[in-house]
Amino acid sequence: MKINSVLVRGGNLTEAPALLEWSLRRGFELRFIEHMPLDADHTWSREEMVRAEEILELLGEHFTFRALPREGAAATAPAEEFEVVDGPGADEWAVRPARFGVIASVTRPFCRDCDRLRLTADGQLRTCLFAHSETDLRGPLRAGATDAELAEVIARAVAGKQAGHGIGAAGFTQPERTMSAIGG
Repeated sequence: MKINSVLVRGGNLTEAPALLEWSLRRGFELRFIEHMPLDADHTWSREEMVRAEEILELLGEHFTFRALPREGAAATAPAEEFEVVDGPGADEWAVRPARFGVIASVTRPFCRDCDRLRLTADGQLRTCLFAHSETDLRGPLRAGATDAELAEVIARAVAGKQAGHGIGAAGFTQPERTMSAIGG
């Protein structure tokens, strides 16, 4: 089982080591995700975001871990994975090798290798979490589109996928849909 966690400065940041220990004792793989600009009130700021580098530094004060190679399926996965070698409660960890991951969408973008698509609850296909456009699949489905027709619609959407999220670019605007409305 994988558990996703977003650390918030001034909130749960200091709880990260205890959360990792809790996860390791139960055999869960914890993923720390950088807070992305997909919040409902559009108040996200890079300065307040807890960066991957900070997460690793904090965990390094309590745990000994090493980066796992990004090869095979891991080469395109969004998480950088780490094997935990030692740390609090090590004799009680449920699984070896113990692991955790960091998804650094903002500070270490992986757009070039991203092969992810999302289907929203209302039938819209998104080729990027930060896309401002979506492809309607519900309409064609309800109209009786064949599998081949749907595959063509999806292929066109994927072919038009943006090159990157552009969070660091001047003029970046957050999409209207929040993470919970997108399906995350």
